[in-house]
Amino acid sequence: MNINPIAFTIFNIDVHWYGILIAIGAFLAIYFAGKLAKREGLYNDVMIDFAFFAVIFGVIGARLYYVIFNWDYYSKYPAQIFNTRNGGLAIYGGIIAGIIVGYIFSKVKKIDFFTLADCVIPGVSLAQGIGRWGNFINVEAYGRPTDLPWAITVNGQKVHPTFLYESILDIGIFLLLYFYLSKHKKFNGQLFMTYFILYGLGRFLIEGLRTDSLYLGPIRVSQLVSLIILAIGLAAYIYFYKKEGKINK
Repeated sequence: MNINPIAFTIFNIDVHWYGILIAIGAFLAIYFAGKLAKREGLYNDVMIDFAFFAVIFGVIGARLYYVIFNWDYYSKYPAQIFNTRNGGLAIYGGIIAGIIVGYIFSKVKKIDFFTLADCVIPGVSLAQGIGRWGNFINVEAYGRPTDLPWAITVNGQKVHPTFLYESILDIGIFLLLYFYLSKHKKFNGQLFMTYFILYGLGRFLIEGLRTDSLYLGPIRVSQLVSLIILAIGLAAYIYFYKKEGKINK
């Protein structure tokens, strides 16, 4: 099924479904983060303040990441660096930028970074899951050929719907973090680190099926980053879990 990537046109400006879905995801991420921030006792409107910087720099980071690892193309067509209307945003770039912004924000506002991260990360995962449907509409982020019953047809060939796999992964992580772990966490940063572990592992496996990966030599960049955040998440989780156990003895 082909869907027109352009949702509507207003004042001769095409509004793409991709942008609409990103906007919906961002709104929901802020909403759920605000709910958790209130539960954690952070000041009112903290997530509105944080989102102002996180959304802007997150989009910039996502674009820079994509451009850097597609430099062979963008070095020849530099004007296209600023053309994001047809996609070209890498989630890992947005996450890295968001973490940097979150760390600086927490220091300026004198908020515990891991508390802030725990509030933000479930909504980020939900936003990712929603945004992946923009890939479906743009006919991108699909996988290699397969005969599985849930395959989608792209250019006359049945392929893995890897956008769907990641959407399910992301929304599943959101449900786990928001509705269960946020109510039973043992230490600040537990939701954040759990996201690193689950998303890192899931993205590593899904990325292996894709045909449009960014490469660093023979290595898929997203698989490399996935292994790094998985290792960081596991190490940090074990460290803080043991630390919390010692405190409660």
